[in-house]
Amino acid sequence: MTTQLPCVVMLDSMRTYSLDDVYETRKRRDSWWTVYFVDPVACRVALPVANRTRLTPNALTVLSLVLGAVSAAFLAMNQLMAGAFLFYLSFMIDCVDGKIARLKGTGTPFGLWLDYVGDRIRVVLCAGGLAYGQYALTGDVSFIVLGAAVAVLDLFRYVNAPQMKRVRDAVREEQGLEPEGSAAEARAEHPADPLGPDPLEPEPLDGMPHHGRLPRPRWFFKLFRRLNRFLARHRVRSHLVSGIEFHAAVFVVAPLAGAWALIPLAAGAGILLLANEVFLVYRMWLFTRRHAVGSVQESREHVLV
Repeated sequence: MTTQLPCVVMLDSMRTYSLDDVYETRKRRDSWWTVYFVDPVACRVALPVANRTRLTPNALTVLSLVLGAVSAAFLAMNQLMAGAFLFYLSFMIDCVDGKIARLKGTGTPFGLWLDYVGDRIRVVLCAGGLAYGQYALTGDVSFIVLGAAVAVLDLFRYVNAPQMKRVRDAVREEQGLEPEGSAAEARAEHPADPLGPDPLEPEPLDGMPHHGRLPRPRWFFKLFRRLNRFLARHRVRSHLVSGIEFHAAVFVVAPLAGAWALIPLAAGAGILLLANEVFLVYRMWLFTRRHAVGSVQESREHVLV
């Protein structure tokens, strides 16, 4: 066994990948911004990276973080178009690292941490750079508030998501159901995604055992399920304003539109993001009511301690 391992590694390193191979590494469902505006570029960048370089996913993550820091510097100098382009480039490279990890099977647990923390650092740096650049130019304190609000919303979204997943997994375990995403993660999900499979994908509202009397789904949820099926056929997640769209609105679309658009677009995207989070929490609450936790002790501790 040990004598064959180097040969296997050598054969893998000599393999030439096709664009179809890269396409297979895309997430089963992703944000619409990534599906339509990033993946078409990221897949074509990933192909020569995989075939002609020895860049590791971690090296690409570090490159993405460096580009994010340079984007923040340009935003701080009021070079909005350059900052927007570099932020897009940083995010695109961040998508490439996951594709390379799946393509070559070189993802690592440390890479999960690095990818997650790198994303948060990039957002905080760019939010600070944007706020500083506009405040230095105009003296308007509103831009300082904007930068702080963007950073707080981003951190809230990424703190809330894994906690919601923990709640749902705990309820599933109590009910003897399959842990959320276990099968899907083994099939197709992003190994470099610190949250694993998307913890915020909507739960089916029917077909599960009910405990107690709950109102049946209204027309809104029936329409939502139809929309969800339509989006699934196009690999798009049902929550249309997630953290990725929020970042794109604040750091790409608004700077390209001009300084006048920074506060209105950031505020609008922030409101939509909060509304989406509230809706997801509501769905989680419905899920926990349908599958009431049998253990009084676990209920008292809210399965989060």
